[in-house]
Amino acid sequence: MLDDLISLATLEDLAGTTAFRRGEEYFSAGAVGHLRVTDDKITTKVEGTETYQVELRDDDGDLAYDCTCPRAADGYFCKHCVAVGLAWLAEQAAEAKPKAGKAKRRDPWRDIKAYLTTQAPETLIELLLDVAQRDDRLYQSLLLKAERTGGGGNVAKAFRRAIDGATHIHGFVDWREVGTFAGNIDQVAESLAELLKPDTSASLVELAEYAIERVENSLEQVDDSNGEIGGIVYRLGELHLKACTMGKPEPTDLAERLFRFETTMPFGLCSFDAATYKTPLGKAGLRRYRELAEAEWRKLKPRDAKDRYDAHRSRITGIMERLAEASGDIEELVAIKSQDLSSCSRYLGIAEILAKAKQPDKALEWAERGLKAFPGRSDNRLRDFLVAAYLKRKRHDEALQLTWIQFEERPILDHYKKLHDVAGKLRLWPEQRNRALAWVAEAVVRESGATSRWKPKPSMPNYSLRVEIALWEQDLDAAWSAAHEGTCDRSLLITLAGKLEFARPGDAVSLYCRVVPLIVEQTNNTAYDEAIKLIRKVGGLMKAQKQLSQFGDYLAELRVQFKPKRNFIKLLDGVARSATN
Repeated sequence: MLDDLISLATLEDLAGTTAFRRGEEYFSAGAVGHLRVTDDKITTKVEGTETYQVELRDDDGDLAYDCTCPRAADGYFCKHCVAVGLAWLAEQAAEAKPKAGKAKRRDPWRDIKAYLTTQAPETLIELLLDVAQRDDRLYQSLLLKAERTGGGGNVAKAFRRAIDGATHIHGFVDWREVGTFAGNIDQVAESLAELLKPDTSASLVELAEYAIERVENSLEQVDDSNGEIGGIVYRLGELHLKACTMGKPEPTDLAERLFRFETTMPFGLCSFDAATYKTPLGKAGLRRYRELAEAEWRKLKPRDAKDRYDAHRSRITGIMERLAEASGDIEELVAIKSQDLSSCSRYLGIAEILAKAKQPDKALEWAERGLKAFPGRSDNRLRDFLVAAYLKRKRHDEALQLTWIQFEERPILDHYKKLHDVAGKLRLWPEQRNRALAWVAEAVVRESGATSRWKPKPSMPNYSLRVEIALWEQDLDAAWSAAHEGTCDRSLLITLAGKLEFARPGDAVSLYCRVVPLIVEQTNNTAYDEAIKLIRKVGGLMKAQKQLSQFGDYLAELRVQFKPKRNFIKLLDGVARSATN
Protein backbone atom coordinates (compact mmCIF):
# COMPACT_ATOMS: atom_id res chain seq x y z
CA MET A 1 0.00 0.00 0.00
CA LEU A 2 1.19 3.50 -0.79
CA ASP A 3 0.31 4.53 2.76
CA ASP A 4 3.12 2.31 4.03
CA LEU A 5 5.64 3.27 1.34
CA ILE A 6 5.47 7.07 1.13
CA SER A 7 6.59 9.21 4.04
CA LEU A 8 8.80 12.26 4.51
CA ALA A 9 11.61 10.04 5.74
CA THR A 10 11.31 7.67 2.78
CA LEU A 11 11.29 10.49 0.24
CA GLU A 12 14.39 12.11 1.74
CA ASP A 13 16.16 8.76 2.04
CA LEU A 14 15.53 7.90 -1.63
CA ALA A 15 16.33 11.34 -3.03
CA GLY A 16 19.07 12.61 -0.76
CA THR A 17 19.00 15.93 1.07
CA THR A 18 19.61 18.21 -1.94
CA ALA A 19 17.02 16.68 -4.24
CA PHE A 20 14.53 16.50 -1.36
CA ARG A 21 14.86 20.25 -0.69
CA ARG A 22 14.42 21.03 -4.38
CA GLY A 23 11.34 18.79 -4.44
CA GLU A 24 9.91 20.74 -1.50
CA GLU A 25 10.38 23.97 -3.49
CA TYR A 26 8.58 22.50 -6.50
CA PHE A 27 5.68 21.33 -4.34
CA SER A 28 5.42 24.68 -2.54
CA ALA A 29 5.42 26.52 -5.88
CA GLY A 30 2.39 24.51 -7.06
CA ALA A 31 4.29 22.76 -9.85
CA VAL A 32 2.52 19.42 -9.30
CA GLY A 33 -0.56 18.77 -11.40
CA HIS A 34 -3.71 16.87 -10.47
CA LEU A 35 -2.89 13.47 -8.97
CA ARG A 36 -4.48 10.38 -10.48
CA VAL A 37 -4.40 7.44 -8.08
CA THR A 38 -5.40 4.00 -9.40
CA ASP A 39 -4.41 0.50 -8.30
CA ASP A 40 -1.68 1.72 -5.93
CA LYS A 41 -0.18 3.93 -8.62
CA ILE A 42 0.12 7.73 -8.68
CA THR A 43 0.55 9.53 -12.01
CA THR A 44 0.71 13.25 -12.72
CA LYS A 45 2.68 16.02 -14.43
CA VAL A 46 5.24 18.33 -12.84
CA GLU A 47 6.09 21.69 -14.40
CA GLY A 48 9.85 22.32 -14.42
CA THR A 49 12.08 23.53 -17.23
CA GLU A 50 9.76 21.22 -19.20
CA THR A 51 6.58 19.31 -18.35
CA TYR A 52 7.58 15.95 -16.85
CA GLN A 53 5.46 12.82 -16.49
CA VAL A 54 5.91 11.25 -13.05
CA GLU A 55 4.75 7.92 -11.66
CA LEU A 56 5.02 6.44 -8.16
CA ARG A 57 3.75 2.89 -7.59
CA ASP A 58 3.72 -0.04 -5.21
CA ASP A 59 5.81 -2.84 -6.71
CA ASP A 60 5.56 -5.91 -4.49
CA GLY A 61 6.02 -3.83 -1.36
CA ASP A 62 8.68 -1.50 -2.74
CA LEU A 63 8.22 2.10 -3.89
CA ALA A 64 8.94 2.12 -7.63
CA TYR A 65 9.16 5.34 -9.58
CA ASP A 66 9.58 6.83 -13.05
CA CYS A 67 10.02 10.35 -14.36
CA THR A 68 10.75 11.63 -17.86
CA CYS A 69 13.51 13.98 -16.64
CA PRO A 70 17.21 13.25 -17.42
CA ARG A 71 18.05 12.72 -13.75
CA ALA A 72 15.51 9.92 -13.39
CA ALA A 73 16.71 8.40 -16.67
CA ASP A 74 20.07 7.90 -14.93
CA GLY A 75 18.30 5.90 -12.22
CA TYR A 76 17.91 8.53 -9.51
CA PHE A 77 14.87 9.40 -7.39
CA CYS A 78 14.56 12.97 -8.69
CA LYS A 79 13.15 16.18 -7.24
CA HIS A 80 10.00 15.76 -9.36
CA CYS A 81 9.29 12.40 -7.71
CA VAL A 82 9.80 14.08 -4.32
CA ALA A 83 7.31 16.82 -5.23
CA VAL A 84 4.70 14.26 -6.25
CA GLY A 85 5.25 12.30 -3.04
CA LEU A 86 4.78 15.48 -1.00
CA ALA A 87 1.61 16.36 -2.94
CA TRP A 88 0.21 12.91 -2.21
CA LEU A 89 1.01 13.23 1.50
CA ALA A 90 -0.72 16.62 1.55
CA GLU A 91 -3.85 15.16 -0.07
CA GLN A 92 -3.88 12.30 2.41
CA ALA A 93 -3.71 14.73 5.29
CA ALA A 94 -6.54 16.82 3.82
CA GLU A 95 -8.74 13.78 3.31
CA ALA A 96 -8.19 12.45 6.82
CA LYS A 97 -11.32 12.08 8.93
CA PRO A 98 -12.27 15.31 10.74
CA LYS A 99 -11.61 15.47 14.42
CA ALA A 100 -14.49 15.22 16.90
CA GLY A 101 -16.47 18.40 17.12
CA LYS A 102 -15.58 19.60 13.61
CA ALA A 103 -18.21 19.76 10.87
CA LYS A 104 -17.99 17.34 7.95
CA ARG A 105 -16.57 18.91 4.78
CA ARG A 106 -19.40 20.02 2.50
CA ASP A 107 -19.81 19.18 -1.17
CA PRO A 108 -19.36 22.52 -3.05
CA TRP A 109 -21.20 21.30 -6.18
CA ARG A 110 -24.23 20.37 -4.17
CA ASP A 111 -24.19 23.79 -2.53
CA ILE A 112 -23.95 25.50 -5.94
CA LYS A 113 -26.82 23.44 -7.35
CA ALA A 114 -28.98 24.23 -4.34
CA TYR A 115 -28.26 27.92 -4.78
CA LEU A 116 -29.08 27.94 -8.51
CA THR A 117 -32.43 26.20 -8.04
CA THR A 118 -33.60 29.11 -5.90
CA GLN A 119 -32.66 31.85 -8.37
CA ALA A 120 -34.94 33.69 -10.75
CA PRO A 121 -34.48 33.07 -14.54
CA GLU A 122 -33.17 36.63 -14.98
CA THR A 123 -30.40 35.98 -12.46
CA LEU A 124 -29.41 32.71 -14.13
CA ILE A 125 -29.30 34.42 -17.53
CA GLU A 126 -26.99 37.11 -16.16
CA LEU A 127 -24.71 34.48 -14.66
CA LEU A 128 -24.55 32.52 -17.92
CA LEU A 129 -23.87 35.63 -20.00
CA ASP A 130 -21.12 36.64 -17.61
CA VAL A 131 -19.40 33.25 -18.05
CA ALA A 132 -19.90 33.32 -21.85
CA GLN A 133 -18.01 36.61 -22.03
CA ARG A 134 -14.96 34.80 -20.63
CA ASP A 135 -15.44 31.39 -22.31
CA ASP A 136 -15.31 31.55 -26.11
CA ARG A 137 -16.50 27.96 -26.57
CA LEU A 138 -19.61 28.59 -24.47
CA TYR A 139 -20.19 31.86 -26.34
CA GLN A 140 -20.05 30.08 -29.72
CA SER A 141 -22.38 27.32 -28.52
CA LEU A 142 -24.96 29.79 -27.22
CA LEU A 143 -24.70 31.92 -30.37
CA LEU A 144 -25.35 28.94 -32.66
CA LYS A 145 -28.32 27.85 -30.53
CA ALA A 146 -29.73 31.37 -30.68
CA GLU A 147 -29.30 31.60 -34.47
CA ARG A 148 -30.91 28.19 -34.97
CA THR A 149 -33.85 29.04 -32.73
CA GLY A 150 -34.36 32.37 -34.47
CA GLY A 151 -34.35 30.72 -37.92
CA GLY A 152 -33.87 32.68 -41.15
CA GLY A 153 -30.83 32.83 -43.40
CA ASN A 154 -28.38 33.58 -40.61
CA VAL A 155 -28.08 29.96 -39.42
CA ALA A 156 -25.75 28.70 -42.15
CA LYS A 157 -23.79 31.94 -42.04
CA ALA A 158 -23.37 31.70 -38.28
CA PHE A 159 -22.20 28.11 -38.51
CA ARG A 160 -19.70 28.95 -41.23
CA ARG A 161 -18.29 31.71 -39.06
CA ALA A 162 -18.00 29.26 -36.17
CA ILE A 163 -16.28 26.65 -38.39
CA ASP A 164 -13.89 29.28 -39.73
CA GLY A 165 -13.06 30.41 -36.21
CA ALA A 166 -12.52 26.89 -34.89
CA THR A 167 -10.24 25.87 -37.78
CA HIS A 168 -8.27 29.08 -38.11
CA ILE A 169 -4.65 28.67 -37.05
CA HIS A 170 -1.58 30.88 -36.78
CA GLY A 171 1.45 28.78 -37.68
CA PHE A 172 2.03 25.20 -36.57
CA VAL A 173 -0.12 23.78 -33.73
CA ASP A 174 2.06 21.46 -31.64
CA TRP A 175 0.98 18.76 -29.18
CA ARG A 176 0.76 21.22 -26.29
CA GLU A 177 -1.83 23.36 -28.08
CA VAL A 178 -3.76 20.68 -29.94
CA GLY A 179 -6.16 20.04 -27.04
CA THR A 180 -7.58 23.57 -27.23
CA PHE A 181 -7.76 23.40 -31.03
CA ALA A 182 -9.58 20.06 -30.91
CA GLY A 183 -11.94 21.31 -28.21
CA ASN A 184 -13.08 24.22 -30.38
CA ILE A 185 -13.77 21.92 -33.33
CA ASP A 186 -15.54 19.43 -31.10
CA GLN A 187 -17.88 22.13 -29.80
CA VAL A 188 -18.85 23.07 -33.38
CA ALA A 189 -19.38 19.40 -34.24
CA GLU A 190 -21.74 19.01 -31.27
CA SER A 191 -23.72 22.04 -32.40
CA LEU A 192 -23.90 20.71 -35.96
CA ALA A 193 -25.34 17.43 -34.67
CA GLU A 194 -28.37 19.38 -33.45
CA LEU A 195 -29.20 20.13 -37.11
CA LEU A 196 -29.86 16.44 -37.88
CA LYS A 197 -33.59 16.98 -38.34
CA PRO A 198 -35.78 16.73 -41.47
CA ASP A 199 -36.17 20.50 -41.82
CA THR A 200 -32.45 21.30 -41.36
CA SER A 201 -30.72 18.19 -42.78
CA ALA A 202 -30.08 19.89 -46.14
CA SER A 203 -28.18 22.68 -44.40
CA LEU A 204 -26.31 20.10 -42.34
CA VAL A 205 -25.08 18.33 -45.50
CA GLU A 206 -23.50 21.53 -46.77
CA LEU A 207 -22.10 22.60 -43.40
CA ALA A 208 -20.65 19.16 -42.59
CA GLU A 209 -18.86 19.11 -45.95
CA TYR A 210 -17.51 22.58 -45.29
CA ALA A 211 -16.33 21.63 -41.79
CA ILE A 212 -14.64 18.40 -42.92
CA GLU A 213 -12.79 20.16 -45.73
CA ARG A 214 -11.65 22.98 -43.44
CA VAL A 215 -10.41 20.61 -40.73
CA GLU A 216 -8.63 18.31 -43.21
CA ASN A 217 -6.76 21.26 -44.72
CA SER A 218 -5.83 22.64 -41.30
CA LEU A 219 -4.39 19.27 -40.21
CA GLU A 220 -1.41 19.83 -42.49
CA GLN A 221 -0.19 22.27 -39.83
CA VAL A 222 -1.34 20.40 -36.70
CA ASP A 223 0.31 17.68 -34.60
CA ASP A 224 -2.58 15.25 -34.15
CA SER A 225 -0.39 12.31 -33.14
CA ASN A 226 -2.95 11.16 -30.54
CA GLY A 227 -5.73 11.12 -33.16
CA GLU A 228 -8.04 13.44 -31.22
CA ILE A 229 -8.93 15.63 -34.20
CA GLY A 230 -9.11 12.64 -36.51
CA GLY A 231 -11.81 11.18 -34.27
CA ILE A 232 -13.84 14.38 -34.52
CA VAL A 233 -13.56 14.37 -38.33
CA TYR A 234 -14.73 10.76 -38.38
CA ARG A 235 -17.81 11.80 -36.36
CA LEU A 236 -18.45 14.63 -38.82
CA GLY A 237 -18.32 12.09 -41.64
CA GLU A 238 -20.92 9.89 -39.91
CA LEU A 239 -23.08 12.98 -39.38
CA HIS A 240 -22.78 13.90 -43.07
CA LEU A 241 -23.85 10.42 -44.18
CA LYS A 242 -26.91 10.50 -41.87
CA ALA A 243 -27.83 13.98 -43.14
CA CYS A 244 -27.56 12.82 -46.77
CA THR A 245 -29.74 9.80 -46.04
CA MET A 246 -32.32 11.97 -44.29
CA GLY A 247 -32.23 15.01 -46.58
CA LYS A 248 -31.91 13.17 -49.95
CA PRO A 249 -29.82 15.77 -51.83
CA GLU A 250 -29.84 15.74 -55.65
CA PRO A 251 -27.96 12.47 -56.42
CA THR A 252 -25.74 13.52 -59.36
CA ASP A 253 -24.61 16.69 -57.60
CA LEU A 254 -23.89 14.65 -54.47
CA ALA A 255 -21.92 12.11 -56.54
CA GLU A 256 -19.73 14.86 -57.98
CA ARG A 257 -19.01 16.33 -54.55
CA LEU A 258 -18.32 12.92 -52.99
CA PHE A 259 -15.93 12.00 -55.80
CA ARG A 260 -14.08 15.28 -55.40
CA PHE A 261 -13.75 14.79 -51.65
CA GLU A 262 -12.60 11.17 -52.04
CA THR A 263 -9.86 12.15 -54.49
CA THR A 264 -8.65 15.47 -53.09
CA MET A 265 -8.85 15.45 -49.29
CA PRO A 266 -5.28 15.66 -47.89
CA PHE A 267 -5.70 12.87 -45.33
CA GLY A 268 -8.90 11.07 -46.36
CA LEU A 269 -10.11 10.63 -42.78
CA CYS A 270 -13.72 10.13 -43.89
CA SER A 271 -14.97 7.68 -46.50
CA PHE A 272 -16.79 9.38 -49.36
CA ASP A 273 -16.84 6.10 -51.27
CA ALA A 274 -19.81 5.17 -53.45
CA ALA A 275 -20.49 2.02 -51.45
CA THR A 276 -20.67 4.04 -48.22
CA TYR A 277 -23.22 6.43 -49.77
CA LYS A 278 -25.09 3.80 -51.77
CA THR A 279 -28.50 4.68 -50.29
CA PRO A 280 -28.49 8.49 -50.74
CA LEU A 281 -26.81 8.21 -54.17
CA GLY A 282 -29.35 5.81 -55.63
CA LYS A 283 -28.92 4.44 -59.16
CA ALA A 284 -28.47 7.85 -60.78
CA GLY A 285 -25.83 8.96 -58.28
CA LEU A 286 -23.92 5.66 -58.44
CA ARG A 287 -23.92 5.85 -62.24
CA ARG A 288 -22.51 9.40 -62.16
CA TYR A 289 -19.88 8.42 -59.56
CA ARG A 290 -18.71 5.55 -61.81
CA GLU A 291 -18.59 7.85 -64.87
CA LEU A 292 -16.28 10.24 -63.03
CA ALA A 293 -14.06 7.40 -61.80
CA GLU A 294 -13.78 5.77 -65.22
CA ALA A 295 -12.92 9.10 -66.85
CA GLU A 296 -9.99 9.54 -64.47
CA TRP A 297 -9.02 5.87 -64.79
CA ARG A 298 -8.65 6.17 -68.57
CA LYS A 299 -6.02 8.87 -68.08
CA LEU A 300 -3.72 6.51 -66.18
CA LYS A 301 -1.03 4.36 -67.78
CA PRO A 302 0.01 0.92 -66.45
CA ARG A 303 2.46 1.17 -63.55
CA ASP A 304 5.59 -0.92 -63.08
CA ALA A 305 8.27 -1.22 -60.41
CA LYS A 306 10.25 1.75 -61.78
CA ASP A 307 7.40 4.23 -61.36
CA ARG A 308 7.24 6.40 -58.25
CA TYR A 309 4.29 6.36 -55.90
CA ASP A 310 1.45 8.59 -57.09
CA ALA A 311 -1.17 9.46 -54.47
CA HIS A 312 -3.78 10.45 -57.05
CA ARG A 313 -3.28 7.21 -58.96
CA SER A 314 -3.58 5.23 -55.75
CA ARG A 315 -6.89 6.89 -54.89
CA ILE A 316 -8.41 6.38 -58.34
CA THR A 317 -7.25 2.76 -58.36
CA GLY A 318 -8.83 2.21 -54.95
CA ILE A 319 -12.11 3.70 -56.11
CA MET A 320 -12.17 1.51 -59.23
CA GLU A 321 -11.36 -1.60 -57.23
CA ARG A 322 -14.15 -0.93 -54.75
CA LEU A 323 -16.63 -0.34 -57.59
CA ALA A 324 -15.63 -3.66 -59.18
CA GLU A 325 -15.90 -5.45 -55.83
CA ALA A 326 -19.36 -3.99 -55.27
CA SER A 327 -20.50 -5.19 -58.70
CA GLY A 328 -19.02 -8.66 -58.16
CA ASP A 329 -17.21 -8.56 -61.52
CA ILE A 330 -14.02 -10.60 -60.92
CA GLU A 331 -12.65 -10.06 -64.44
CA GLU A 332 -13.01 -6.31 -64.10
CA LEU A 333 -11.33 -6.36 -60.69
CA VAL A 334 -8.39 -8.40 -62.03
CA ALA A 335 -8.08 -6.09 -65.03
CA ILE A 336 -7.91 -3.06 -62.72
CA LYS A 337 -5.35 -4.64 -60.42
CA SER A 338 -3.21 -5.80 -63.33
CA GLN A 339 -2.58 -2.16 -64.26
CA ASP A 340 -0.24 -1.94 -61.27
CA LEU A 341 2.28 -4.80 -61.09
CA SER A 342 4.95 -2.83 -59.27
CA SER A 343 5.49 -5.37 -56.47
CA CYS A 344 5.10 -9.01 -55.50
CA SER A 345 2.14 -8.13 -53.31
CA ARG A 346 0.20 -6.92 -56.35
CA TYR A 347 0.53 -10.33 -58.02
CA LEU A 348 -0.41 -12.00 -54.75
CA GLY A 349 -3.54 -9.84 -54.45
CA ILE A 350 -4.71 -10.97 -57.88
CA ALA A 351 -3.92 -14.61 -57.09
CA GLU A 352 -5.92 -14.45 -53.85
CA ILE A 353 -8.92 -12.91 -55.64
CA LEU A 354 -8.90 -15.68 -58.23
CA ALA A 355 -8.44 -18.38 -55.60
CA LYS A 356 -11.41 -17.03 -53.66
CA ALA A 357 -13.41 -17.03 -56.90
CA LYS A 358 -12.60 -20.77 -57.27
CA GLN A 359 -10.25 -20.26 -60.20
CA PRO A 360 -7.16 -22.08 -58.81
CA ASP A 361 -5.31 -22.54 -62.10
CA LYS A 362 -5.44 -18.83 -62.92
CA ALA A 363 -4.50 -18.03 -59.32
CA LEU A 364 -1.42 -20.26 -59.57
CA GLU A 365 -0.46 -18.69 -62.87
CA TRP A 366 -0.52 -15.17 -61.42
CA ALA A 367 1.43 -16.25 -58.33
CA GLU A 368 4.14 -17.85 -60.44
CA ARG A 369 4.30 -14.75 -62.62
CA GLY A 370 4.92 -12.71 -59.51
CA LEU A 371 7.72 -15.01 -58.35
CA LYS A 372 9.35 -14.81 -61.77
CA ALA A 373 8.98 -11.02 -61.97
CA PHE A 374 10.69 -10.49 -58.58
CA PRO A 375 13.16 -13.37 -58.12
CA GLY A 376 15.40 -11.44 -55.75
CA ARG A 377 12.71 -9.49 -53.88
CA SER A 378 9.93 -12.01 -53.44
CA ASP A 379 7.27 -11.59 -50.79
CA ASN A 380 7.13 -14.54 -48.38
CA ARG A 381 3.36 -14.35 -48.43
CA LEU A 382 3.50 -15.06 -52.15
CA ARG A 383 5.86 -17.97 -51.51
CA ASP A 384 3.51 -19.34 -48.84
CA PHE A 385 0.63 -19.10 -51.31
CA LEU A 386 2.64 -21.09 -53.84
CA VAL A 387 3.76 -23.66 -51.26
CA ALA A 388 0.12 -24.38 -50.39
CA ALA A 389 -0.80 -24.61 -54.09
CA TYR A 390 2.15 -26.91 -54.85
CA LEU A 391 1.29 -29.22 -51.97
CA LYS A 392 -2.26 -29.59 -53.29
CA ARG A 393 -0.86 -30.50 -56.71
CA LYS A 394 1.73 -32.87 -55.16
CA ARG A 395 4.59 -30.73 -56.44
CA HIS A 396 6.46 -31.55 -53.25
CA ASP A 397 10.01 -30.63 -54.28
CA GLU A 398 8.97 -27.12 -55.32
CA ALA A 399 7.01 -26.61 -52.10
CA LEU A 400 9.97 -27.68 -49.95
CA GLN A 401 12.44 -25.62 -51.97
CA LEU A 402 10.42 -22.40 -51.54
CA THR A 403 10.20 -23.03 -47.81
CA TRP A 404 13.95 -23.58 -47.58
CA ILE A 405 14.61 -20.34 -49.44
CA GLN A 406 12.74 -18.44 -46.75
CA PHE A 407 14.71 -20.10 -43.96
CA GLU A 408 18.07 -19.51 -45.63
CA GLU A 409 17.28 -15.89 -46.45
CA ARG A 410 16.19 -15.13 -42.90
CA PRO A 411 16.86 -17.81 -40.29
CA ILE A 412 14.22 -17.19 -37.63
CA LEU A 413 11.99 -19.48 -35.60
CA ASP A 414 8.88 -18.77 -37.71
CA HIS A 415 10.67 -19.96 -40.84
CA TYR A 416 11.96 -23.03 -39.00
CA LYS A 417 8.35 -23.78 -38.06
CA LYS A 418 7.35 -23.48 -41.71
CA LEU A 419 10.01 -26.07 -42.60
CA HIS A 420 8.65 -28.30 -39.86
CA ASP A 421 5.09 -28.02 -41.17
CA VAL A 422 5.93 -28.62 -44.85
CA ALA A 423 8.48 -31.38 -44.25
CA GLY A 424 6.15 -32.96 -41.73
CA LYS A 425 3.37 -33.18 -44.31
CA LEU A 426 5.84 -34.83 -46.66
CA ARG A 427 7.11 -37.14 -43.89
CA LEU A 428 10.61 -35.81 -44.34
CA TRP A 429 11.04 -33.89 -41.09
CA PRO A 430 13.80 -35.91 -39.34
CA GLU A 431 16.26 -35.51 -42.22
CA GLN A 432 15.15 -31.92 -42.93
CA ARG A 433 15.53 -31.08 -39.24
CA ASN A 434 19.12 -32.32 -39.22
CA ARG A 435 19.82 -30.28 -42.33
CA ALA A 436 18.25 -27.17 -40.79
CA LEU A 437 20.16 -27.48 -37.49
CA ALA A 438 23.41 -28.03 -39.37
CA TRP A 439 22.70 -24.91 -41.37
CA VAL A 440 22.04 -22.96 -38.15
CA ALA A 441 25.37 -24.13 -36.69
CA GLU A 442 27.23 -23.07 -39.84
CA ALA A 443 25.43 -19.71 -39.88
CA VAL A 444 26.41 -19.03 -36.24
CA VAL A 445 30.09 -19.63 -36.97
CA ARG A 446 29.94 -17.68 -40.22
CA GLU A 447 28.25 -14.67 -38.59
CA SER A 448 30.64 -14.55 -35.63
CA GLY A 449 33.69 -14.62 -37.92
CA ALA A 450 32.39 -11.98 -40.33
CA THR A 451 33.89 -8.48 -40.16
CA SER A 452 32.77 -5.16 -41.59
CA ARG A 453 33.23 -1.45 -41.18
CA TRP A 454 30.94 -1.53 -38.14
CA LYS A 455 32.31 -4.84 -36.86
CA PRO A 456 36.08 -4.76 -37.39
CA LYS A 457 36.78 -7.85 -35.27
CA PRO A 458 35.20 -11.32 -35.03
CA SER A 459 32.65 -11.65 -32.23
CA MET A 460 31.49 -14.31 -29.83
CA PRO A 461 29.09 -16.72 -31.58
CA ASN A 462 25.45 -15.93 -30.88
CA TYR A 463 23.35 -19.04 -30.23
CA SER A 464 20.02 -17.29 -29.69
CA LEU A 465 18.29 -18.98 -32.63
CA ARG A 466 19.47 -22.44 -31.55
CA VAL A 467 18.19 -21.82 -28.02
CA GLU A 468 14.87 -20.51 -29.38
CA ILE A 469 14.44 -23.61 -31.54
CA ALA A 470 15.26 -25.91 -28.63
CA LEU A 471 12.73 -24.13 -26.41
CA TRP A 472 10.05 -24.49 -29.08
CA GLU A 473 10.87 -28.18 -29.37
CA GLN A 474 10.80 -28.43 -25.56
CA ASP A 475 14.33 -29.82 -25.55
CA LEU A 476 15.70 -28.17 -22.40
CA ASP A 477 18.98 -30.08 -22.53
CA ALA A 478 19.71 -28.79 -26.03
CA ALA A 479 18.69 -25.27 -25.00
CA TRP A 480 20.96 -25.41 -21.93
CA SER A 481 23.88 -26.66 -24.00
CA ALA A 482 23.43 -24.01 -26.73
CA ALA A 483 23.09 -21.22 -24.14
CA HIS A 484 26.59 -22.05 -22.89
CA GLU A 485 28.22 -22.24 -26.32
CA GLY A 486 28.34 -18.46 -26.70
CA THR A 487 26.17 -15.38 -26.28
CA CYS A 488 22.37 -15.51 -26.19
CA ASP A 489 19.49 -13.06 -26.03
CA ARG A 490 18.73 -12.47 -22.37
CA SER A 491 14.96 -12.87 -22.79
CA LEU A 492 15.61 -16.42 -24.00
CA LEU A 493 17.86 -17.09 -21.02
CA ILE A 494 15.11 -15.88 -18.69
CA THR A 495 12.56 -18.08 -20.45
CA LEU A 496 14.88 -21.09 -20.20
CA ALA A 497 15.51 -20.38 -16.52
CA GLY A 498 11.78 -20.26 -15.87
CA LYS A 499 11.31 -23.69 -17.47
CA LEU A 500 14.18 -25.11 -15.40
CA GLU A 501 13.01 -23.80 -12.03
CA PHE A 502 11.12 -26.92 -10.95
CA ALA A 503 13.36 -29.77 -12.16
CA ARG A 504 16.75 -28.04 -12.13
CA PRO A 505 16.58 -25.06 -9.74
CA GLY A 506 20.36 -24.73 -9.53
CA ASP A 507 20.65 -24.29 -13.29
CA ALA A 508 17.79 -21.77 -13.20
CA VAL A 509 19.64 -19.76 -10.54
CA SER A 510 22.84 -19.72 -12.59
CA LEU A 511 20.97 -18.37 -15.63
CA TYR A 512 19.20 -15.66 -13.61
CA CYS A 513 22.53 -14.63 -12.09
CA ARG A 514 24.04 -14.45 -15.57
CA VAL A 515 21.31 -12.12 -16.79
CA VAL A 516 20.99 -9.73 -13.81
CA PRO A 517 24.23 -7.74 -14.44
CA LEU A 518 23.30 -7.24 -18.10
CA ILE A 519 20.01 -5.69 -17.03
CA VAL A 520 21.44 -3.49 -14.26
CA GLU A 521 24.04 -2.05 -16.64
CA GLN A 522 21.22 -0.32 -18.55
CA THR A 523 21.05 2.18 -15.67
CA ASN A 524 17.39 3.13 -15.55
CA ASN A 525 14.59 2.53 -13.09
CA THR A 526 12.67 0.14 -15.34
CA ALA A 527 15.76 -2.03 -15.73
CA TYR A 528 16.37 -1.95 -11.98
CA ASP A 529 12.80 -3.12 -11.34
CA GLU A 530 13.26 -6.00 -13.80
CA ALA A 531 16.57 -7.01 -12.19
CA ILE A 532 15.08 -6.93 -8.69
CA LYS A 533 12.25 -9.26 -9.75
CA LEU A 534 14.82 -11.78 -11.01
CA ILE A 535 16.88 -11.41 -7.85
CA ARG A 536 13.76 -12.19 -5.81
CA LYS A 537 13.29 -15.31 -7.94
CA VAL A 538 16.89 -16.30 -7.16
CA GLY A 539 16.16 -15.76 -3.47
CA GLY A 540 13.07 -17.93 -3.58
CA LEU A 541 14.87 -20.75 -5.36
CA MET A 542 17.87 -20.63 -3.05
CA LYS A 543 15.64 -20.49 0.03
CA ALA A 544 13.86 -23.64 -1.16
CA GLN A 545 17.27 -25.31 -1.39
CA LYS A 546 18.21 -24.05 2.08
CA GLN A 547 20.91 -21.77 0.68
CA LEU A 548 19.97 -18.50 2.39
CA SER A 549 23.56 -17.81 3.43
CA GLN A 550 24.69 -18.21 -0.20
CA PHE A 551 21.92 -15.83 -1.25
CA GLY A 552 23.23 -13.29 1.26
CA ASP A 553 26.70 -13.65 -0.26
CA TYR A 554 25.20 -13.11 -3.73
CA LEU A 555 23.48 -9.90 -2.59
CA ALA A 556 26.75 -8.70 -1.05
CA GLU A 557 28.57 -9.32 -4.34
CA LEU A 558 25.95 -7.33 -6.24
CA ARG A 559 26.23 -4.49 -3.74
CA VAL A 560 30.01 -4.29 -4.30
CA GLN A 561 29.71 -4.64 -8.09
CA PHE A 562 27.06 -1.95 -8.49
CA LYS A 563 27.82 0.34 -5.55
CA PRO A 564 27.71 3.57 -7.68
CA LYS A 565 24.10 2.84 -8.76
CA ARG A 566 22.38 4.26 -5.70
CA ASN A 567 18.80 3.61 -6.74
CA PHE A 568 19.53 -0.02 -7.53
CA ILE A 569 21.35 -0.45 -4.21
CA LYS A 570 18.32 0.91 -2.35
CA LEU A 571 16.08 -1.61 -4.08
CA LEU A 572 18.64 -4.33 -3.36
CA ASP A 573 18.63 -3.40 0.33
CA GLY A 574 14.87 -3.90 0.30
CA VAL A 575 15.40 -7.45 -0.98
CA ALA A 576 17.98 -8.06 1.74
CA ARG A 577 15.58 -6.86 4.45
CA SER A 578 12.83 -9.12 3.12
CA ALA A 579 15.18 -12.10 3.06
CA THR A 580 16.07 -11.69 6.71
CA ASN A 581 12.47 -11.37 7.92
